[in-house]
Amino acid sequence: MTKDMLNFTVGPVMSSEAVRAIGQEQVPYFRTAEFSATMKENEQLMKKFTKAPEGSRVVFITGSGTASMEATVMNVFTPEDRVLVVNGGSFGHRFVQLCEIHDIPHTEIKLDMGCKLTAEHLSPYEGQHYTGLLVNLDETSTGVLYDIKLISDFCHRNGIFLVVDSISSFLADPFDMEQLGVDVMITGSQKALACPPGISVIVLAPNAVERVCGREVKTMYFNLKDALKNGERGQTPFTPAVGILRQINARLREIDEAGGVESENRRIAHLAADFRSKISGMPFTIVSQSLSNAVTPLHPLNASAYDIFLCLKDEYGIWVCPNGGDMADKVFRVGHLGALTTDDNTTLVNALKDMQRRGLL
Repeated sequence: MTKDMLNFTVGPVMSSEAVRAIGQEQVPYFRTAEFSATMKENEQLMKKFTKAPEGSRVVFITGSGTASMEATVMNVFTPEDRVLVVNGGSFGHRFVQLCEIHDIPHTEIKLDMGCKLTAEHLSPYEGQHYTGLLVNLDETSTGVLYDIKLISDFCHRNGIFLVVDSISSFLADPFDMEQLGVDVMITGSQKALACPPGISVIVLAPNAVERVCGREVKTMYFNLKDALKNGERGQTPFTPAVGILRQINARLREIDEAGGVESENRRIAHLAADFRSKISGMPFTIVSQSLSNAVTPLHPLNASAYDIFLCLKDEYGIWVCPNGGDMADKVFRVGHLGALTTDDNTTLVNALKDMQRRGLL
C-alpha cells in the first residue's frame, strides 16, 4: 500500500534511489577499517555542512532526535545551571520535559501557536545570570522558524551556552554554526538528510567538547564522552544502525556533489516557494509568522485538518503531516524535504483542488 505513496510529511521523507539502494543491501560488519573510514567522512561532511568551527566533533546516536536532545541535556547541563527554554509548540515542550526529568533549573519562554520570537520576549532575561538556552530552531509542530541571529546575539551578550535543535531545519534553512556561536547543534536522519529514521546527530563546538569531557554523567548509552573517544577511531561505543549510517554517507556525498549545503538550501527553498504560490487563493491560512523552508503549516478555513490528512492518504495516495492534541483538527503541515519536485507539488495541489470541487474543503 505504501509503495507508491507521495510523501509530503516532515519525516520520514522520500529518499533518493542511491539511498534506497543501500537499504536493500546486506548490512555489513562494522568493526572494520572500512566502516571507520565511512564514519570519519560522515563527521567531516557534517562539520562542513553545519559550518562548525575548527576543533568541533560529531556524535552519531542510534536513536531518534529526542535521543540526542536528551543526551545533550544530560551531558552539557547540571542542576547548577539556569537554562532558558523557548517553548512555542510540542518540540519546545519536549526540552522543558527533559529539563524536568534531569533536574535542570529552567525557565520557559512560552509562545502562542505560530508566533515568532522577538527581542521583547528575551529582554526580561538580560543580565539575569542564565547559563544555557535550548531552542528548536524550526518548531516543526507549528512551522515557525525562530530568528537564530537574535538568539545568538542575546546568548553572546549574556555568556549563555547555546543548544540548537535543528532537526527539521538543517539543510533547509541557512545555518552557520561558527558565525552564530552555537555550542551544540542536533539533527536527525529522517528529515532533510532523507534517510530512514534511526540516527540522530550531535555537532559539538570545541567548548561543548570540553564541557562534555570534563563531566561524569550517570548514563551508559548516552555518555557523549565515551562516544567522542570511540569516534576518534571512527567507531561508536555500541552497535549502531550500520545500514542507516551508510545511507547517510551516500546522502552527504550526494549533497556535496550537487553543490553543497547552499545548493540544498536553494533547492528546498524553491520547493517551498513553489508550493506556497500554487495554493494561493485556496481556503487555507498559513499559521506561522516566520516560515522555515522545511514546512508549510496550513489551517483549513472550512474543514478539519485531520480529515484532510485522512482523505489525501486514503483516496489520493498522498501523505501530508497531521498534528496531534488540540491542533489535530486545526493545522496540517506540508513538508518540502527529501526527493520531491515541483511536479509533485502540482500533484498535491491538484488533489486539494479536487477535494475543493467535491465540497470537502
